[in-house]
Amino acid sequence: MEILIKNAEIITMNEKSEILHGDLLIRDDRIVAIKDKIENVTADKIIDATGKTVIPGFIQSHIHLCQTLFRGQGDDLELLDWLSKKIWPLEAAHDEESIYYSAMLGLGELIRSGTTSIIDMETVRHTDYAFQAIAESGIRAIAGKVMMDQGANVPSILLENTSSSIQESVDLLEKWHLFDNGRIHYAFSPRFVISCSEKMLVQVRDLSQQYQVMVHTHASENKTEIEIVERERGMRNIVYLDHIGLANPRLLLAHCIWLDEQEKRIIRDRGVKVSHCPGSNLKLASGIANTPEMHDQGVFLSIGADGAPCNNNLDMFNEMRLTALIQKPDHGPTAMDAKKVFKMATMGGAAAMGMEKEIGSLEVGKKADVVILDLNDFHTYPSTEVDPISRIVYSATRADVETTIINGKIVMEDQRLLTIDKSTVLKEANSSIQRLVRRISRVDTMI
Repeated sequence: MEILIKNAEIITMNEKSEILHGDLLIRDDRIVAIKDKIENVTADKIIDATGKTVIPGFIQSHIHLCQTLFRGQGDDLELLDWLSKKIWPLEAAHDEESIYYSAMLGLGELIRSGTTSIIDMETVRHTDYAFQAIAESGIRAIAGKVMMDQGANVPSILLENTSSSIQESVDLLEKWHLFDNGRIHYAFSPRFVISCSEKMLVQVRDLSQQYQVMVHTHASENKTEIEIVERERGMRNIVYLDHIGLANPRLLLAHCIWLDEQEKRIIRDRGVKVSHCPGSNLKLASGIANTPEMHDQGVFLSIGADGAPCNNNLDMFNEMRLTALIQKPDHGPTAMDAKKVFKMATMGGAAAMGMEKEIGSLEVGKKADVVILDLNDFHTYPSTEVDPISRIVYSATRADVETTIINGKIVMEDQRLLTIDKSTVLKEANSSIQRLVRRISRVDTMI
């Protein structure tokens, strides 16, 4: 299968940060040519992108597809109340069908807004059905079931036996890891330190090494969370993770707002990846991560929307704009400029996934994860005498995404989803959340 995109403005995000004008040729799942003009090619599909902008697909490094159904259910709460009063009871009420449609709802939103790759953390149960949705949607993903074998105010149905949690995680890994020639990968996903025994975390460490897969968890998002970790483990979050040997380049930490100097050094020196989630951090009143400092220290930074009930959308355009703007009052107008932020949303996400040689930029030989933007509208004009990346970060919206290509396959064309039935998903999403809300009163929501 060959797809030829012609006459486009091409933002490559290659090492030279080149912005080209010309053609891009996809063969099967790879980019095979980028030139001023590609001739003498009989492509199966030709897309005339005259006046349009072609970018690498966005890569979101922290997503909870299982929570998309809960959009609007957990507003105006801080993290631990949000979890115990709203999110954990709803996750406990999930069934196989609701997990599937929650994932599909999120995946439709992600693809529609130009995200081509995600790192996803599910809930304790029914994760196989989220993987099924991921497989059908065509998105590139690293995903895993959440792991929880301890904690206060947790519904009993979410509290696992340590060995069964480990076994179920390994079973899912062996079924889904490297699915579709590597489009889907597995990550061990302990929720956060206060939800996991040291016995579990040590086994996760060893299994991550054995299978050479990521560990994806939350850390230092909330001050009370840190106080609990210090009380229970005798040290701060990141220090504890380093103490048990989890701090290494396979570890991805979501948030990292409240760090001391020792923790900052550990993250930098161990090559730990950090996913910045500004929309979630603001809505839950968690705080603002010091991304300018982390960036300057060489920390691997990427961006994620987190879950729909703490955001309430999964839109990378919104997250990029927030990533840039929230730092300016304290760190100055150039602290997180458009180019730094756009790199976080593309190559930063690729590094978070351990796939920077495969995705994150438009280069010959890389995977064909490509998004076409139509920026010909009032809110993005004038189109001349303006930096193209600033135009995207500060002016563009998800409504400007016209076509999304993942792994060389068109999954959305002319804003029409091709792998997800929108009407069915919207109908079943409403039906599912109604069922879950009714079920909450009938399940044992406490230990």
